[in-house]
Amino acid sequence: MRRALVWIFLAHLCIPSFALYRKETYKEDLRIQSLRDGRVSTTFSFVTVLEGAGPRNPKALGQRDESQHYALFPLTLGQILREYAITELHLTLNAGKWNYDNWGHPHEAEVGTGAELWAWMGASEVTTVDERWSGLRNALSGLFCASLGSLDSRRTLSPTVAFPLSGSTPTFSPHELRHASLPSENVCTENLTPFLKLLPCKSHAGLAALLNPQKVFDADWHGMGVHVIWKEDTGIELKLSLQAVFNPVRTSAGKRRDWNLQSLFDRSIERSCPVASSSAITVILPEGKDHKITPENPAYVDGLAIYDLSSSSNFTIPSNIAMYWPSEHSFQHPLPPLTPITPLSVKRTIHGTTQTRGVLSVSVTNNSPQEISVGYLEMMPALITLWMHTLKVEINSQIRSDLLSELKYHPPSPQSNDHFSPSMLQAVLTIPPKTTLKISMEVNKAFLKYTEHPPDAMRGWDLPGAVFFPLSQSSHNTSSSYDWERIYTPTLLVDLPTPDFSMPYNVIILSCTLMTLIFGSIFNLLTRKWVVMEIQE
Repeated sequence: MRRALVWIFLAHLCIPSFALYRKETYKEDLRIQSLRDGRVSTTFSFVTVLEGAGPRNPKALGQRDESQHYALFPLTLGQILREYAITELHLTLNAGKWNYDNWGHPHEAEVGTGAELWAWMGASEVTTVDERWSGLRNALSGLFCASLGSLDSRRTLSPTVAFPLSGSTPTFSPHELRHASLPSENVCTENLTPFLKLLPCKSHAGLAALLNPQKVFDADWHGMGVHVIWKEDTGIELKLSLQAVFNPVRTSAGKRRDWNLQSLFDRSIERSCPVASSSAITVILPEGKDHKITPENPAYVDGLAIYDLSSSSNFTIPSNIAMYWPSEHSFQHPLPPLTPITPLSVKRTIHGTTQTRGVLSVSVTNNSPQEISVGYLEMMPALITLWMHTLKVEINSQIRSDLLSELKYHPPSPQSNDHFSPSMLQAVLTIPPKTTLKISMEVNKAFLKYTEHPPDAMRGWDLPGAVFFPLSQSSHNTSSSYDWERIYTPTLLVDLPTPDFSMPYNVIILSCTLMTLIFGSIFNLLTRKWVVMEIQE
């Protein structure tokens, strides 16, 4: 009788834990695509869903929070989301320049160079949104070993149209957006290590076992992202993504574009992640029939070769998935001019002959046979002043102001800490088919104090890239029908008026030399005793 009671007691203890486990699901996916310039694009996606959960009400921040029990959802990130009542969070760390014309749109749209962070938070009378934004930046900075703490009021804006809520909107309070970017942020191994610790199987099993830092950071482009979205019918979804563009033509001895998992990552998948409900490698097949893929037993669906790596499948692990072109002796790069893959091509420059003035030029080309309406967003730090009265919109050297509408400009405003907030320019562009539209405006470059310059002042300052974003079909009459999210332009390097930092060094050297000569001469005269010495033969 006593033994039966013990078993009943243990069963009651285990049932709640199993119930909590069933409310969390985890799946992982790897998409591999061969590009037309010989490179290979890889996208890792790790999705954890906390079913039935919702964001914390910011009005209850002054009260004790209810207990949170996680089995698969990362505890460290969950505590940050609850502490600052975050409804939606997006963090990306990228290195390199994404080539839209040759690579097309990425699987994860957030490919801006450097660090980019934005979050939607509900308003509260307990703590302001800005106070929670500051705490969120510092917490994520410590979690991912990144310089997110420097994303202060000098870099923070609220571009709600370009960065809307991706999930559902809670009804407990109105929401506000905070967005900031740091284009000079570098991405390295110290960012990847805490990223992998957020996964249930870490890098010991599953697709994450392929993430070799030496190979990932040797890629032509690489970036990682953390996305937290709340969906009313599902729950809280955490998506950890990592993208990299490899160049097998550069690393292979025979200049071939053949690839396999071992050559790309120098690692193999030894075992599947036991808690993953779905684990698959999807290979996007290129056009043509001259390629081969091994193993030769994938599931083919709409031009995709899918390998199921979950523990319930019959796929043999380890297995080295490979694609090769047996008829090619060496890869021949396509000859220019090449037709851009994306319907929009963007070029952005800043030029001028002086360190105090310049011209910002943006060239947008519509490669499609239909008219496209697109949103245009510029977020400039207070280092650059945009002169809106010089704004010009041209097509074939003819002024076309009718193609620019809904222009909004927020100039820099002074802050309480003697700093200035960044400026924001937002507009809607209507681009005729097969046409290049050019935007230009004059800018002024700030004259900073010598204490405000970075250690490498002569290198210049990094300016964040512009953002082109799609418009909702309901509010704008547009005939564009292709599916895309956002386009990021490359960052710009601006040369500000810089003092000659070598002058203090020259003054110190000259002063020390004079002091040495004067002091040495006087010291010798005062201390040296002159005597007559007889030289004996």
